Amino acid sequence: MCADTSVSVLSRTRGFISYIYYNYNVDICLEVYVLANIKSAKKRVLIAEVRNARNKAIKSGVKTAVKKVEAAVAAGDKENAQKELLNATSLIDKAEKKGVFHKNTASNKVSRLAKLVNTVQ
Repeated sequence: MCADTSVSVLSRTRGFISYIYYNYNVDICLEVYVLANIKSAKKRVLIAEVRNARNKAIKSGVKTAVKKVEAAVAAGDKENAQKELLNATSLIDKAEKKGVFHKNTASNKVSRLAKLVNTVQ
């Protein structure tokens, strides 16, 4: 590597390090992935990526459902808020079953939303 080349680490996961090499003279950017040599470690990296994507999608859906409940409460629409609460509770419970949320976290989210909906007149 030359003196005018910089290296920065992008991310670190189990057995998986992503580097970016940037050469200022040639103006080239190269991303390099370093994987473990062991087959099981490679598989664990792939599984972790898939699970991370799944968990992120589920959490995003829960956040959207919570925002819909909060918007209905802010609008003062009790009927719509109760309907959205039912939907959000269902999504939170499914996320708990899949291991995305701990059972206490899921319970706290549902409780907080139910308490919020009950404040609507």
